[in-house]
Amino acid sequence: MAGSRKMIRVVVVGDRGTGKSSLIKTAATEAFPDKIPPVLPPTRLPADFYPDRVPLTLVDTSASLDSRIKLLEELKRADVVVLTYACDQPATLERAMNYWMQEIRQLELKVPVIVVGCKLDLRAERDQVSLETVMLPVMQKYREIETCIECSAATQIQVPDVFFYAQKAVLHPTAPIFDQETQSLKPRCIRALKRIFSLCDIDGDGALNDSELNEFQAKCFDAPLKPDELVAIKEVVQDKLPEGINERGLTQLGFMFLQSIFIERGRLETTWAVLRKFGYDNEIKLRDDLIPVPKRRTIDQNVELTDEVVEFLKGIFRVLDQNVDGSIGEEQIAQLFSTAPDNPWDEFPFKDATERTSSDELPLNGFLCKWALMTHLKPALSSANLIYIGLGDQSASAFRVTKSRSSDRKKKQSNRSVFRCLVFGPQNAGKSALLDSFIKRPFSMKAATTNCERYAVNIVENSLGVKKTLILQEIPEERAQNISSRTELLAACDVAIFMYDSSKELSWKKTTELLLEVARTAEETGHCFPCLLVAAKEDLGTYPTAVHDIAKICRNLGIKPPISVSAKNESLDNIFSRIVTAAEHPHLSIPETEIGRGRREYQRLVNRSLMLVSGTYVMHFAPKGSLCTFHNLFSFCLLSSDLELAVGAAVAFIGMAAYRTYSARKNTSA
Repeated sequence: MAGSRKMIRVVVVGDRGTGKSSLIKTAATEAFPDKIPPVLPPTRLPADFYPDRVPLTLVDTSASLDSRIKLLEELKRADVVVLTYACDQPATLERAMNYWMQEIRQLELKVPVIVVGCKLDLRAERDQVSLETVMLPVMQKYREIETCIECSAATQIQVPDVFFYAQKAVLHPTAPIFDQETQSLKPRCIRALKRIFSLCDIDGDGALNDSELNEFQAKCFDAPLKPDELVAIKEVVQDKLPEGINERGLTQLGFMFLQSIFIERGRLETTWAVLRKFGYDNEIKLRDDLIPVPKRRTIDQNVELTDEVVEFLKGIFRVLDQNVDGSIGEEQIAQLFSTAPDNPWDEFPFKDATERTSSDELPLNGFLCKWALMTHLKPALSSANLIYIGLGDQSASAFRVTKSRSSDRKKKQSNRSVFRCLVFGPQNAGKSALLDSFIKRPFSMKAATTNCERYAVNIVENSLGVKKTLILQEIPEERAQNISSRTELLAACDVAIFMYDSSKELSWKKTTELLLEVARTAEETGHCFPCLLVAAKEDLGTYPTAVHDIAKICRNLGIKPPISVSAKNESLDNIFSRIVTAAEHPHLSIPETEIGRGRREYQRLVNRSLMLVSGTYVMHFAPKGSLCTFHNLFSFCLLSSDLELAVGAAVAFIGMAAYRTYSARKNTSA
């Protein structure tokens, strides 16, 4: 981290007269100034000022109302904030907390704060009080405060330390790795250190032997441990934490204990050196540049896991499934992600997206489906977590990028392994019930109102018995209304279903309106896909004019009649296989609106006219008696001196002919 930092910007704030400018000037010149301007220009401390060799820019500020806008701008650009108060004026400390810390919080700054008591030399003897006593409750209230320190510019007491701690707070922050209230490592830090320990435990025996410890030391600090240093480390751990050492070496608990000691002794840079050497950033996650993510050339391409990675995941599942019952519980899932920053499946959209067993455990299919969904929606997150759980060198080739959907339509076939189906429909159309059925959830008589775009994923066999992963994405009615602005969503869609309550005419009307809107948008954006109508709640019967209304829409749009289902009666008419079949044939079941049909007809007439005019021109100008083969026609066109004139005439003729024909047909149909 220190090596990648070019500069650290330190913004010094506080009330007027608390010693901001004197502090900066004294730090830069190592002398207390006799005279000083109200606000100093930015002051630079060179790279060799502190051991980490990262230069600092110290920015002085004014507390006046006239300078407020500039002050706020400087705070937003800060890497760290130094907040001053005057040791001889207790009221300035109170104001620092009640005013300045509130200002910093309102700006939502994600930077550390160093609280500095200046003018230590002016504080009366009777006012002497322990800094820890005063500041401990303050630091508990304001977690962004990294360090508190008192100094005197006049007597040059601890002035360099102020900006040393400011630099350290940026390069080696406490907050991400250590909880000062509980005096313990934070969960993310523990998870990262667990992973590092596992990577260093080359023989996998659960302990670091002398050789492994030396390799770790050399990797992180460019030098192996001396024999007496190895002995000393083990003795310290053995004395304080007996279970930290066993006959094979330093255990994981002992490894964690050592890091805690470094932090407690103020040597955060040691733990940070370890974390950064293994690729972690300030949020205790792997740096983005270490996570390979496949690049899509077009937005209608997908990212899928390779067969090799799927086999790797199956192996992981078998290891976790210790009782060999074909499923894993929450404890095993937590174990799986114990070396990742967080469990990604604890959050939407992955948490409740897959099938569970009767004992509420995750079967193998559900396990693989979660990985497929994560890869489909968030390839970078999937890639990172594959690395966290130990994929290793294979991570660079863990994914494949599919062909574009437009290419699949031209080929009239899609060979993807994962299909995404958008589920449209008005409220109470049965969308949620269908998703529940898909992942084997029991039917509920209570209608669910879904405001978020819920997902359900499962494995479906196609007509040839090949397993495909199908992702159903429920689109709430209100979110479907702005579908025209969601080009990426349409580009990612392989197939869509439009559901309605078959017993209610209003539900049908709303669904057809949605269908027309989606079809129009798909035509305009070029992201067309198969669409299926689904008549839900067939157990309730149909409204009186349903047959006529359905026939009209299907005829006008050129799509198939609805698939009738009843989630309540578990009568689903093989709907999920039919969805997969539609996705595998992306050129079929695409609704065509009147506008789209007009565009297609116009294009057909243009193409036809172009062929006609080209043929007429060649036949007119070709030498009599010549054989009009394709080769002869092409050669003649290239050699003809009147070609440019003919092409111009042809284009004009084509445009007029096509427009007149299209206009005439449109008027006739009207």
